[in-house]
Amino acid sequence: MIRLYHQGGGFMHPILVLFIIGVAIGIWKLITLWRAGVNTRKFMERIRTALKEGGVEGALEICENTPGPVASILHAGLVRAKEGIEYVEKAISNAATIEMAFLEKGMIWMAFVIVAAPMLGFTGTVWGMIVAFDAIKTANDISPAIVAGGISQALLTTLFGLVVAITVQFLYNWATSKIDKLIIDMEESAVALVDILVEMKR
Repeated sequence: MIRLYHQGGGFMHPILVLFIIGVAIGIWKLITLWRAGVNTRKFMERIRTALKEGGVEGALEICENTPGPVASILHAGLVRAKEGIEYVEKAISNAATIEMAFLEKGMIWMAFVIVAAPMLGFTGTVWGMIVAFDAIKTANDISPAIVAGGISQALLTTLFGLVVAITVQFLYNWATSKIDKLIIDMEESAVALVDILVEMKR
C-alpha cells in the first residue's frame, strides 16, 4: 500500500489529508450522535410520571440528568411551563434550532471531502496523462514501458480519490440517518410534552 501511495505522485498527499479529515470528523460524529440518542418512549414515560408526582421540578431534574437534544429541548420548554403553553412551544422551537445546528456541525466538511477527493484524483489522472505524453514526446517512441509510469500514476490517484470519497460517504450517510432520527424524536417528544401539559391543566 505504501509503495502504491508513493507511485501515485504528489496528488496523493492532499488526498491523504482529506481522508484523515473526513474520517476524523466521521468518527467524532459517530461518537457524539451515539451519545445524543435516547429511548424516547421510556424517557417520555419518566417525564409524564415525574410531572404527575413531583411537578415541573421533578421533570426538569430528569432532563438535566439526561444527555442529548431531546432532553435539552424539553428542559427549555419545562422552564417556561408556568408561563403558558405558547411560551413552552416557543422555548422548545428556539432550543430545537440550536440543537439542530449542533447536530449538523461538521457535516459540511464531510460533504466537502466527498466532493474534493475524487476531483483531486481526477486532477492527478490528467497530470499523469500529461506526464505520459511528455515522455512519449521526449523519447519520440510509443513504447508501453515509456508511458506506463504516467498511466499508472493517473490510475492510482483516481483509485485513492474514489476510495476516500466512498469511505467518507458511508460515514456521512450514517450520520445523516442518525440526525434525521434525532430530529423526529425531538418533534415527537415536543408534541408529547405539550399534550401532557395541556392534559394536566385541564
